Amino acid sequence: MKAIMFQGTGSDVGKSLLVAGLARAFTNRGLKVRPFKPQNMSNNAAVTADGGEIGRAQALQARAARIPPSVHMNPVLLKPQSETDAQVVVQGRVVGNTRAHEYQSMKALLLERVLESYARLESEADLILIEGAGSASEINLRHADIANMGFSEAAGVPVVLIGDIERGGVIASLVGTKAVLPPDDARRIVGFIVNKFRGDPDLFAAGMSAIAERTGWRPLGLVPHFARASHLPPEDSQSLPQSAPDPSSEKPLVVVLAYPLISNFDDLDPLRLEPGVELAFLHPGEAIPGRTSLVILPGSKATMADLAALRATDWDIDLAAHVRRGGRVLGICGGYQMLGRTIADPDGIEGPPGATAGLGLLDIETVLAGGKVLIEVQGVDRTGALIRGYEMHVGRTTGPGVHSPMLHLADGRRDGAVSVSGRVAGCYVHGLFASDRYRTELLRQIGAETSTLRYESEVDGILDALAAHLEAHLDCDGILKLARERVGTKR
Repeated sequence: MKAIMFQGTGSDVGKSLLVAGLARAFTNRGLKVRPFKPQNMSNNAAVTADGGEIGRAQALQARAARIPPSVHMNPVLLKPQSETDAQVVVQGRVVGNTRAHEYQSMKALLLERVLESYARLESEADLILIEGAGSASEINLRHADIANMGFSEAAGVPVVLIGDIERGGVIASLVGTKAVLPPDDARRIVGFIVNKFRGDPDLFAAGMSAIAERTGWRPLGLVPHFARASHLPPEDSQSLPQSAPDPSSEKPLVVVLAYPLISNFDDLDPLRLEPGVELAFLHPGEAIPGRTSLVILPGSKATMADLAALRATDWDIDLAAHVRRGGRVLGICGGYQMLGRTIADPDGIEGPPGATAGLGLLDIETVLAGGKVLIEVQGVDRTGALIRGYEMHVGRTTGPGVHSPMLHLADGRRDGAVSVSGRVAGCYVHGLFASDRYRTELLRQIGAETSTLRYESEVDGILDALAAHLEAHLDCDGILKLARERVGTKR
């Protein structure tokens, strides 16, 4: 079994995307590939085939490798609930909440679970592609690290370092990483990649040579910017679009309320690719435009906290005006809970115990209690349009509104609620818009032109194109050779 780890000079340098592309490329070569990320921090998660949850990026990488996602591909997932608190998910299951400082003392115990999951993948793979987290040069956190060099040391895997030329200073960031790392960690790095290049590659040939000379690492490629990457599911809120609605556009406008702890916002990706609609993420301080056709309240990692933030930015007032004008509203998961009359968290699952009034647009009440629901689902909406998706939530919703459900699921359950007017609806199911028939019906309801987009086929086509892109610009044979070269391990 061969393995190689991809770390970055910083966050958002393209680690997830490169691992996904290489997973498809090496799978196309006939290898049994498994993606792995020891520790991830993201509120965009996916339900796995073995009934847990992992980071969205690892689910995409599993898809690239043409295998079902497993909890062992991302054994530790941190889901932020505030600037200092996070929910800890271990091998797919929530084990509790922790503060950033407290988490450092947990890492020694978590490393054993990480190595246990890694061993599970070792038994079934020809090649494991490992993704690091954040920056390899965070030497202040090295003593308890399980995400970057700490894992490389424990598992004995070599590292390829990725730098992002788009943000500037890529030579300094790569050479600087070598300078600050302890010598033993620097020796674990066997090669480097410069990502997101634009322009004439000949102009950076001297730059690649300079990095190699100053680090002793093997240059593995200069990867040009891959424009279609924006069509793949994003991993975290750093990827949220920042553009405001276009006042000159004549397309129906769909706005998404991007509250501070927004989660699973990859739900909206299929709508973003539809040419007949304008999709805009509104950030606090931006009013809901009067011409809006549909407002979407997406998932939230802390529903009551995000509902308070929604009110603080006066979106509740805008929503009431939008509904009076005959506009439509759709809530998904936490957004669905916000649309009801009350939300209660008696056990403090998502924050301090308490209760709050909802927006009152649906006749439902939610109590955040009971175990977390993690399940893939399929069914139909009220028009008979087929849907597929997944549930990932804590909370039980009741009230008169649930007797007019939004969805009828194949397992016999009814999910969600629809207002008497039919213009306000919500449900717990994520991934609705990836269902082509449902998305087409929704676009028809808001007067948008429909298209021939087949979203799932589009994603697979992009992964194939990405694999070809990396085969053309990376030394993939060299990466495989380096994956055979084991480095020292304490295990």
